[in-house]
Amino acid sequence: MTAEQPTSTGTPAPAGLRERKKQRTRDALLRAALELFTSQGYERTTVDEIVDAVDVSQRTFFRYFASKEEVAFAVQQMVERHFVTALRERPAHEAPLEAMRNAVLSAWNTIGEAIMEVVPVEVYLRTFQMIESTPALLAVHLRRSIEMEENIARLIADREGLDVDADPRPRVAVAAFSGVMRITGQLWGRGEDPSLEAMRTLTETYLDHLGPALAADWRGDADATSWDPPYPPYAP
Repeated sequence: MTAEQPTSTGTPAPAGLRERKKQRTRDALLRAALELFTSQGYERTTVDEIVDAVDVSQRTFFRYFASKEEVAFAVQQMVERHFVTALRERPAHEAPLEAMRNAVLSAWNTIGEAIMEVVPVEVYLRTFQMIESTPALLAVHLRRSIEMEENIARLIADREGLDVDADPRPRVAVAAFSGVMRITGQLWGRGEDPSLEAMRTLTETYLDHLGPALAADWRGDADATSWDPPYPPYAP
């Protein structure tokens, strides 16, 4: 019985039951797609292979996803929405970088469960690596990152009562924050610990060094040379 079919008694399934079945179908398609993308390559995977793995039709696939590209970024989009929601809920007295730091760490406290309801963390890690190594997806990832940064800059400007087009500080702050997030994501993807807790710890460590890195005199600060990073120094 599909989500759209009536029950065995001939009566329509309750709305809650229909929605749960739709969500299960969507999650199954997402898991199958990401497993195929990360095992045999994004460009080599066809929609037919994805629907065959779940035993549904192409029509069902396109009811939930507009394209393979949308599937590839579905979990990342969920993580981003989680962060934006957390940022909107931060207290007004927090400074911009403080609010973004606390929002991302707060989001990581709860996003793990949301991810694992859809895919194993190990698959999420492999998906991240697959996006970084697939030119077509990397281009989309960069475009999405630019759009995300602009949205966050406008959110920060609203928090601070600023005109984002007249005051450069929101975009500058978000650019610095986003740069740290990109680096920590890449380091996590290359690290030996694929857990979300490792990602959270790495993110916290680097974000805590963002302010000092921008403000400190590195040559005259003895502490600047004593930091023992949790991963090898970043290299592109």
